[in-house]
Amino acid sequence: MAPRLPALDTFPPLRAWQRKAMVDYLRRRSEDFTAVATPGAGKTTFALRIAAELLNDGTVEAVTVVAPTEHLKTQWAQSAARVGIQLDAAFRNADLHSSADFHGAVVTYAQVGMAPQVHRRRTMTRRTLVILDEIHHAGDARTWGDGVKAAFEPAVRRLMLTGTPFRSDDNPIPFVSYERGGDGLLRSRADSVYGYSDALRDGVVRPVLFLAYSGETRWRTNAGEELAARLGEPMTQDLVAQAWRTALDPAGDWMPQVLRAADARLTVLRNAGMPDAGGLVIASDQQVARSYAKLLEQVTGEKAAVVLSDDQGASARIATFAASEQRWLVAVRMVSEGVDIPRLAVGVYATSASTPLYFAQAIGRFVRARRPGETASVFLPSVPHLLGLASEMEAERDHVLGKPKDSDGFDDDLLERAQRDDQASGELEKRFAALSATAELDQVIFDGASFGTAAQAGTPEEEEYLGLPGLLTADQVAMLLSKRQAEQLAAQRRKTAQRAAEPTAEPAVEAPPPPMSAAQRRVALRRQLNALVAARHHRTGQPHGKIHAELRRICGGPPSAQATIEQLEERIATVQTL
Repeated sequence: MAPRLPALDTFPPLRAWQRKAMVDYLRRRSEDFTAVATPGAGKTTFALRIAAELLNDGTVEAVTVVAPTEHLKTQWAQSAARVGIQLDAAFRNADLHSSADFHGAVVTYAQVGMAPQVHRRRTMTRRTLVILDEIHHAGDARTWGDGVKAAFEPAVRRLMLTGTPFRSDDNPIPFVSYERGGDGLLRSRADSVYGYSDALRDGVVRPVLFLAYSGETRWRTNAGEELAARLGEPMTQDLVAQAWRTALDPAGDWMPQVLRAADARLTVLRNAGMPDAGGLVIASDQQVARSYAKLLEQVTGEKAAVVLSDDQGASARIATFAASEQRWLVAVRMVSEGVDIPRLAVGVYATSASTPLYFAQAIGRFVRARRPGETASVFLPSVPHLLGLASEMEAERDHVLGKPKDSDGFDDDLLERAQRDDQASGELEKRFAALSATAELDQVIFDGASFGTAAQAGTPEEEEYLGLPGLLTADQVAMLLSKRQAEQLAAQRRKTAQRAAEPTAEPAVEAPPPPMSAAQRRVALRRQLNALVAARHHRTGQPHGKIHAELRRICGGPPSAQATIEQLEERIATVQTL
C-alpha cells in the first residue's frame, strides 16, 4: 500500500530565508535549484518542505535523497519521517527498486557511483525529486560525479543543497550552474544563498570565538637534527608543518594543556545556561584519537565517547552522545559534516586537515543555536593558515573553475607528509620525533578581529578569556573581548611601572625603553587597529567584520590575525581616513 501524502499543516514554521527560497522555487518551477545555507540554518527542513509540496501537487511521485555518509542516511530518514515522508535508509543497490511502503529512498554518493544504472532505472520508473545533500561531494571523484549525472538526469526535479559551495579542485559539480565572470573564470551560481553572517544577524547560529594557542615546540627531524620553533611565528611551510605536528603529539604538553583549557571553557558554558553543552575533539587519525580520549579522561575524570570511522556502530555512538549529557566526543572526520549534535559548543581542532572546505564543515558542527545568546568556542593551533580561515568565517565563497593555484597558500600535501605516521616507509621518516611542546594562548579571533596578548596556559590571564560568559550576543562578545584586552594591557603597564619605581642600590640612570620585538609590535598594532575599527562601528553601525573586510579590500593582504607589521600600519592609516 502506498504511504499517505505528508500533511503540510504539520510542518514546523519556516524561517524567513526558508520561506523566501520556497516561494522562489515554486515560482520558477525549474528542473534544477541550488540552495546554499550555512550549517545549522535548516537546509533539511527546507528540502523536506519542498518535497512535501511537490508530492502533494502531483509534480513528483517519489523522492530520492543522496547524502555523503551512511550516518546521514539515517538522519535524513528520521527527519523525513517526523514530517510524514517515509524514506528507506536501508535501500541497497541489489534491491533494484524501492518498496511501495516508502515515498522513496536515501542513498550515498558512493552507492550511486557504484551502480548508476540502478538509480537511473528507479528515477525513470516514477516521476522523481532528487535531493542532493552537500552537492560538492559529487565532484570528489570522476566516478561519483559521472554516476550522479547518469543516474539523475531523468529526474523531474533536482534540488541541490550545500553549506560549503566551493571545492579545492577544478572538478565541476553536476547540475550546478556556472557563470563566466569578468575575469573569464567560471563561478558556481546559487539560486538561494543564506550565509553565516545572515544567520548570525538573525540569531539562527551562534557567534564563534576562536582561541588560538601558540607555544614553543622542539622536534628531531628525519635527518637527526633537533629544531625548535614557536608555533605561529613566521617560518617556512615545512617548519610550520613539523611544528604543527609536534604540537598535536598526544605525548607532549601542548595537547593536555589545550584540552584542560577547553574543558574549563566547557564548564563555564555548562554553568552559565547551557547545562548539557558538549565538546568535540577532531583528530587526524584513529591512533591519535584514542590517545586524546585517554588525555580527556585524565583531565575530566570522565570517559570520552570515541567515533573512529563511518561504520555501523558509529551512527549509534553519535546518536547516544547527542542525546546524553556526556562531556566529550573524539572523532576522526566522521563528525566533520552534516551530523546534527546541537549541544556541541566547544571544539578542539586537533587535525592536520586544513582546506577551507574541511575547516568550514568542521566549524559548522558548533554553530547551531538552540536559544538566544548561546556562543561557541573553538580551540586551534596558532598556525597562520588556520588563523586566516578563522578570520574569514563570514566570507562567502563560490566554486571557481580554472583559477590558478595560489603558490603562497598552505600546501596540504606538505602538511600531510609532515603528519605521516611513524610507520611510513623510509628509514629517515621513521626517525622524526616530537620532543616537547608547551601551550600559550596567543590570541582570540572573533568577527574577523584579533584580541588579546600572549597568556601562559593555567595563568589568571588565560582564565579571563576562558571565563567569558556563555550567553552573549555577538555585540556583547566583541565588547567583552575589547574590555578583557584593555585590562590585560593595563595590568602589563602597571607591572612595568612598578618595576621601574623599585629602589635600586645606586641611582638609576634614565635609560631609553627597550625596542619592542616584532611580536610585541604586532600585538600593539592589532590592538590599535581593533580600537579604530570599534570606533568606526559605533559611528556607523557597520559590523566589525565588514569594516575589517573593507580594509582588506582596500589595502590587500590577509586577515589581521596573519597580517604583517607593514600591512597593519597601512590599515590603521586607511581606517583613520574613512
